[in-house]
Amino acid sequence: MPPIADHPLRYAMANELHARPFPSVTAPSRAAFLALKPARDAAGRDRSADRAHLIDLLDRFGAQHPPPDATHYFGTIGKHQLKWESHTEFVTYTIFGEGVAERPFDAATFAVFPEDWLKSAPGTRITSALIRVEVADGDDGIAEKVTDWMVPESLAISRVLEDDLVIAGDFRIDSAGHMRFALFARPHVGKRRIGRVIQRICEIEIYKTMSMLGLSQARALNPQMARADTALSKLLSDMCGDTADPAAILQELLEISAELENMAAKSEFRFGATGAYETIVNQRIEILREDRFGGRQTFSEFMMRRFDPAMRTVKSTQGRLRAMSDRALRAGNLLRTRVDVERSAQNQNLLSSMDRRADLQLRLQHTVEGLSVVAISYYAVNLVLYMAGPLQDSFGVSKSVMAAIATPIVLLLVWLMMKRIKSHME
Repeated sequence: MPPIADHPLRYAMANELHARPFPSVTAPSRAAFLALKPARDAAGRDRSADRAHLIDLLDRFGAQHPPPDATHYFGTIGKHQLKWESHTEFVTYTIFGEGVAERPFDAATFAVFPEDWLKSAPGTRITSALIRVEVADGDDGIAEKVTDWMVPESLAISRVLEDDLVIAGDFRIDSAGHMRFALFARPHVGKRRIGRVIQRICEIEIYKTMSMLGLSQARALNPQMARADTALSKLLSDMCGDTADPAAILQELLEISAELENMAAKSEFRFGATGAYETIVNQRIEILREDRFGGRQTFSEFMMRRFDPAMRTVKSTQGRLRAMSDRALRAGNLLRTRVDVERSAQNQNLLSSMDRRADLQLRLQHTVEGLSVVAISYYAVNLVLYMAGPLQDSFGVSKSVMAAIATPIVLLLVWLMMKRIKSHME
């Protein structure tokens, strides 16, 4: 019996779940993270340019190329490990190196990316970060270090994964243009767990940054929405008046509706992506299983105070835009109803006018028919008198007497004839 046939995509689907393994990182170590995104139409960008840019970096170190159409890569470049991933709107590069710089968060760590290679990138930097990993057997000195390295006002620090690590970050851009994150791993923590935490921190940073693009879009839309809302409210008020011109109102309503639909179409992708990115940020923080460190705010508390209000603004703008579109639609329906009612009244008046005309025509027709009977009878009586002329002398009957006798008879006969003709026509 031949073996059962496999679905053509069976192995591809199974391997996809294992295609992006977490890096293995020992402590102490350092990492540099870079995310690139085109300024416009990032989702429709030329992905071959991303691959060419990656291969350019690999060739500088004589590293092996990824397979064609690959969306991820992990390999060695010189003394470092490189992790590359291609996403819907951006690509990320993460470089891992052993040991830490003598000066914390030295920008030289980022120098693994050649300057001319950065300038030729097919996109712009959406975010970058330096990550420092140290070994810490206890909590002594951690608070002092992170307070010295970062802005205390924005500092978020917490124990994660049942106190296996302490993570810290202030989500501010330093003088070299990078975010700063610090990890303090307990001596017993394995390199895979450290690598997973670094990966989570990089994901929190990039997806947080991508989510904030939705806030920028919402702020740009607010003035336009305010103008459209004012115009729509005035239009609805004008519709309540008896002197309003439906045609003029309809033209204005069409312009407002078109503007709203244009705003909705331009913002739909960004607002949808913002919601998805926000979910990922919250999930990545939840996976870390945070506990408070020294009374300081945790990553989740930082996001609750700074990030969540921005996301609520985006959702509010999205809901307001949808509500305005619905109002414009309802206004259009009301206006169409009003026009239909006015048109029905006009049609009724027209029908009434037509009825009056038909009645007048009928009366005129009856009048003409009466006159026709008289006219025909007149000529018929004359014809009868002319034909009966020889009888006048024979019977001694005068013409006036014969006319008196013939006239009623002729009238009756003509009337019966006209009635018969009319009944046949009906």
